[in-house]
Amino acid sequence: MTLAWLEAALPLGIIAGMLCIMGNAQYFIHKAAHGRPKHIGNDMWDVTMERRDKKLMELASASSSPSN
Repeated sequence: MTLAWLEAALPLGIIAGMLCIMGNAQYFIHKAAHGRPKHIGNDMWDVTMERRDKKLMELASASSSPSN
C-alpha cells in the first residue's frame, strides 16, 4: 500500500518523456528551417527591431559592395 504511488510513476514518466521529445523535435526543426533557435517571448518590439536590423545590414552590405 505504501508504494502505490509507483503505479503512477511509469505513465507519468512516459508522458514527461514524450513532452521532452516533442519539444526537442520542434526546437531542431525550427533551427534547421531558420538557422537559429527560436526566440522565446518574441513581442512586436523584437519583431520590429529584427526587421530594422535586417534592413540596416542589407543597406550596409549594398553600400560596401563596389558598383560598376
